[in-house]
Amino acid sequence: MSGKEASDEKLIVRNRRAGFEYELGERFEAGLVLIGSEVKMLRDGKADLSDAWCSITNGEAFLHGMLVPEMPGAAFGHVAKRPRKLLLHGAEIDQIRKAVEREGMTVAATRLYFKKGRAKVELALAKGKKQADKRETVKQREAEREARAAMGRGRRAE
Repeated sequence: MSGKEASDEKLIVRNRRAGFEYELGERFEAGLVLIGSEVKMLRDGKADLSDAWCSITNGEAFLHGMLVPEMPGAAFGHVAKRPRKLLLHGAEIDQIRKAVEREGMTVAATRLYFKKGRAKVELALAKGKKQADKRETVKQREAEREARAAMGRGRRAE
């Protein structure tokens, strides 16, 4: 059964920039309230999460900054960058709200995917990185890349 569950998830878009800009902490899965033309565009793989973040207003969670381009030729389309309501349990909303208020964290959207035919977004509690931390991340990434390249050259020499 686990093999089938893994194939039920279809990745639409990943926010790689969030991992660079923030230290990511606890993650949450939330459903999205969408209209038909938005779902069609997501099924085509057209979305952008690079500026997406979450806010809590009156006990409800909303995703801001997610771009779903308008459908060409649609008579009754949608607004490309509108706040979209998130479907979360009340306890999860409280947990997110407390982390944002007390610890000064941000809630960033890390990936958007379909799970069993439903659009889901993965949210992560995030703390902003300092410029030095970002440089350190780049150095680590380059060191790993060089190590992999050196190992590849060693294998080819044999």
